[in-house]
Amino acid sequence: MLTPSQAVDRAHAAMDLAKRHGADAADAILVADTALSVSVRLGQLEDVGRSEGSELGLRVFVGQRSASVSTSDLSDAGLDALAERVVAMARAAPEDRWAGLASAERLLHGAAPLLDLDDGGDVPPQLLRDAALAVEDAARAVSGVSNSEGGSAGYNRAVVAFATSHGFAQGYAVTSHGISASVLAGEGAAMQRDYAHHSARHRAMLEDPESVGRRAGERVVARLNPVKVDGGAMPVVFDPRVGGSLIGHILGAISGPSIARGTSFLRDCLGHAILPTNLSILDDPHRPHGLRARPFDGEGLPVSPMALVDHGVLETWLLDSASARQLGLEPTGHASRGLSGPPGVTTGNVHLAGGTGTREALIADIDHGVLVTELIGQGVNGVTGDYSRGASGFLIERGEITRPVSGITIAGNLRPMLASLTAAGDLEHRQGVNVPTLRVDGMTVAGG
Repeated sequence: MLTPSQAVDRAHAAMDLAKRHGADAADAILVADTALSVSVRLGQLEDVGRSEGSELGLRVFVGQRSASVSTSDLSDAGLDALAERVVAMARAAPEDRWAGLASAERLLHGAAPLLDLDDGGDVPPQLLRDAALAVEDAARAVSGVSNSEGGSAGYNRAVVAFATSHGFAQGYAVTSHGISASVLAGEGAAMQRDYAHHSARHRAMLEDPESVGRRAGERVVARLNPVKVDGGAMPVVFDPRVGGSLIGHILGAISGPSIARGTSFLRDCLGHAILPTNLSILDDPHRPHGLRARPFDGEGLPVSPMALVDHGVLETWLLDSASARQLGLEPTGHASRGLSGPPGVTTGNVHLAGGTGTREALIADIDHGVLVTELIGQGVNGVTGDYSRGASGFLIERGEITRPVSGITIAGNLRPMLASLTAAGDLEHRQGVNVPTLRVDGMTVAGG
């Protein structure tokens, strides 16, 4: 597997070849990774998978025309053929006055921040097999679990390098470890399914298999024998497992491309309150060991912690260079880069701050409502904010979480939903987007 410095050299070589074939500017990203996964079912080894490879994406500009291609052939001859082909493609492409590299003066200069994203270790298949067996065994040991879809454990290490023709060239390595179990309870048409998982950059920070498996088993047993819901307007409480999706809708709505196209339900909200004044959405790409931490963005710009929403007020769009030019603004360090096509936008480690109190206190005054632990479908209109999704979870009756429900629909509009959001203080940093337990009053609930 390539080292970060070797990966940077290959990316730089591809760029130089593009310039030699007539490109005015170019950038290149190289991703080299190795992955190992083991899955078991009913105590028996089911699959062992290993993959290893490297791929380079090259984007070139000829005037205001651009094209991008990718290859897994990193030899000098392979990169030369790639560069010649992509320059010819760019000459035939339509002009785009917004496209181009980020401004040279805005590039990250000097050393990138050290975020401790790589634990440097390799994981033997036997260790992963033992973890997969242990997580499934713990789930199956919970009384009421009737069957298993399996347990799994995996490891991945990737090296990422990015270089531009106007002065940026850096790389870094990241590791990722994961463990999961999926089990069933009940029989026939009454059967229920649930799961649990955990991921971490360092293996030493991974939750133990027994805890993950036990959580999967307890979750599925709790879902047995769901009851019907009397529909209507009522409070809906989002478990942290699914509440991050509400913040995800905000992130999609404040992306530069959506704003530039005018296709966002928040397009007129910059500088205005979209959340209650006690709540903020914070983006921290420098969080050590974070699942979305990164030392620079997809255009070579520095990244830094910032408040996307500060005490309820929307403070910024998420801008790559192209959308920033369209809007007459400056890029915000949120560009993402794949192996082909132009950059998009993304965030670092995001969390909702400002929640207080316990989950119990959040629901104590709910006489009749729903706690949602699973969301189904994609019924969200990003232009209007109209929201309608399938869901499962539990009834809340007289301030207590009681009986399971399934097959319900929850509906509303994101603008008033977000404006009335209430948050508990049980935030944990376990995913890329983290939220505490969230409550939205007055949603429409039907079915079940």
